[in-house]
Amino acid sequence: MTNIIPINPKLSHLSPVAPVVDYDRLLSDWLATKRSAHTRRVYRQDIDAFLSETESTLGKFLAGDRYQSFETVSIYKGEMLTGGLKSATINRRLSAIKSLVSYAYSSGHCEFNLENVKGEKIQGYRDTSGIDADSFRRVLAVCDRSTIKGIRDYALLVLLWSNALRRSEVSNANIGDFDREMARLRILGKGRGEYEYISLSEKTVNALNDWLGARGETNPDQPLFCSVNPAYSEGRLSVNGIYNIVSERSAQAGINKRMSPHRVRHSSITAALDATGGDVRKVQKLSRHSNLNTLMIYDDNRRNHQGEVSDLLNDLI
Repeated sequence: MTNIIPINPKLSHLSPVAPVVDYDRLLSDWLATKRSAHTRRVYRQDIDAFLSETESTLGKFLAGDRYQSFETVSIYKGEMLTGGLKSATINRRLSAIKSLVSYAYSSGHCEFNLENVKGEKIQGYRDTSGIDADSFRRVLAVCDRSTIKGIRDYALLVLLWSNALRRSEVSNANIGDFDREMARLRILGKGRGEYEYISLSEKTVNALNDWLGARGETNPDQPLFCSVNPAYSEGRLSVNGIYNIVSERSAQAGINKRMSPHRVRHSSITAALDATGGDVRKVQKLSRHSNLNTLMIYDDNRRNHQGEVSDLLNDLI
């Protein structure tokens, strides 16, 4: 019979009991550090996919040592590569895992990090092509501005084009963010923790005024763009809703290229570079790219230096 020696209460502090970790809470707290609701949603999906495909739990994964964890994530990366996932998707999933591990490590809930796990090398914005101004005018022309839907879609498209906005920036905007008198709009840009004001052209201000007038809504807390479906008239126009409007209106205009809000952004930036004679500093104010090198990709693609040099080489043979 084994004797159980009771612990002296005065010495109990020498044998601390490890606290039980609430991993659901840990995951929620980590996601709360991400500003964008879209990022929180996608990162949650990425973590769920990782745990499912590695047949693990968050607690089991974080309890491993650095060698086991590195091997697990590396094998997972290899499976994504052989599964044909795009490099951008692989990098995003790895980024989500590494970010969560870093948070857990800093919080004292794991004993490793994943700094040695490297992502795939990719060149951002490989295809910056869009459509020209004449083609976009055709898209605007299909909006029947005798209807409230046509008035809304026209205002939305003009805003996207003239300010090269991202669809999330438009979706998140409220009526109160639109300053008619100062001709500006307050937006929360990508990756930014503070709002910023962008200047609006006269045509954009008029289009927004027409839309708000037809809508008959003045509450500053209401979304700038909403559904015109009677059943959802109070609903904020989602990023998917904005995507569908751009896609459908472009198809109606006979645009063969697959269009999206981001393709409109590409089109605007390229057209701005053409209109300013390639003034990347000036156009950077429009695109709000933090890295000028990203904008240079647009300019290089616009100029097509590669095609020009290829023609020169052909002339030599």
